[in-house]
Amino acid sequence: MQQALIESLGDELFDALRAGRVLEPLSTRHPDMSIEHAYAVQQRLIARRLADGETVVGKKIGVTSKAVMDMLGVYQPDFGWLLSGMVFDDGCTIERSSLIQPKAEGEIAFVLKRALRGPGIGAADVLAATECVMPCFEIVDSRIRDWKIRIQDTVADNASCGVFVLGDRAVSPRDLDLYACGMVLEKNGEVFATGAGAAALGSPLHAVAWLANTLGRLGIALEPGEVILSGALAAMAPIAAGDQFRVSIGGLGSCSVRFA
Repeated sequence: MQQALIESLGDELFDALRAGRVLEPLSTRHPDMSIEHAYAVQQRLIARRLADGETVVGKKIGVTSKAVMDMLGVYQPDFGWLLSGMVFDDGCTIERSSLIQPKAEGEIAFVLKRALRGPGIGAADVLAATECVMPCFEIVDSRIRDWKIRIQDTVADNASCGVFVLGDRAVSPRDLDLYACGMVLEKNGEVFATGAGAAALGSPLHAVAWLANTLGRLGIALEPGEVILSGALAAMAPIAAGDQFRVSIGGLGSCSVRFA
């Protein structure tokens, strides 16, 4: 795939993001697109957002749980970049019209105190490098029509990042069993889904290690102060205007968000 086409596709995704519109799947239009090509498109999209005034605040791993894999038909993890324009606080109200086709995921967010530079990173390294963990919502969104994505589509689209909402309680990961901690995701006061830390590649620690090692092979580190989203612990919940969500995770507390 030629560099000019890679840049053109990244520009398409940026324009779709800013205009709030969808595109036909890139993988259908360009069946020769590899995952490597898709990450190059992602880099073009991120470069456009950075040039537009945003800054990098962290990174995310996507498609970690079987529930999400089955919903999307994508069966391997991917990664994306968290930018300053994506951050919201616990209890906030987000305009549904600011997103395209969003879905809510309950996750555990890690805040790092030391860099993680793969390869060779294990769960113990992640634990030692983590300042705190927090309950959070990742509001995934897709610029690809009707979420008809293959792995190349979601990778190119920055791992289907939308925005994220951090809880107001920070907890030391050394005080928790991140494998066994249970999660309850409520939508409009009713339980929508339940899960546990083990849903994210066996443990959120393993998910962050996977991310550090995958990025490390590309010469990219997880940096001190960055927020790392470790992956959904249950199925994604569709969002409409007026919906209210709450996620509670054992030992971490809760996080809530409303859509107007």
